[in-house]
Amino acid sequence: METTNDLQKNTIFYHGTKANLKQDDLVEPGFQSNYGKRKKANYVYFTATQDAAVWGAELALGETPGRIYIVETTGPYEDDPNLTDKKFPGNPTKSYRSQSPLRIVGEITDWEGHSHEQLNSMKENLERLKKLGIEAIED
Repeated sequence: METTNDLQKNTIFYHGTKANLKQDDLVEPGFQSNYGKRKKANYVYFTATQDAAVWGAELALGETPGRIYIVETTGPYEDDPNLTDKKFPGNPTKSYRSQSPLRIVGEITDWEGHSHEQLNSMKENLERLKKLGIEAIED
């Protein structure tokens, strides 16, 4: 796991969700996951790309509008195994996970979502993977 270091100082991290949060709130592990078998999440997930955060906001469960928050890490983190190595060599989506909370430091309010076609295609692909028994890694 990496630690909060120069990467954090030089990188903006994002968290896409449907939760309504405010500055200084903490996003912590322990809540029901939006993905896989919807078990209690052992990690919080975040990214250094706004596009990946848009996907998170759009694919999160719930009927409320998606939101994208700027977050800072409070402890060590690692590459998200759901989006690295097995699916995409390296970490092109710059996606990470941590067992330490993320602190909300701001919100992006002027983001643009994916097209209806792109979103439906992604949802269909996730449903296809689920039927094949390929679920999110929730170790």
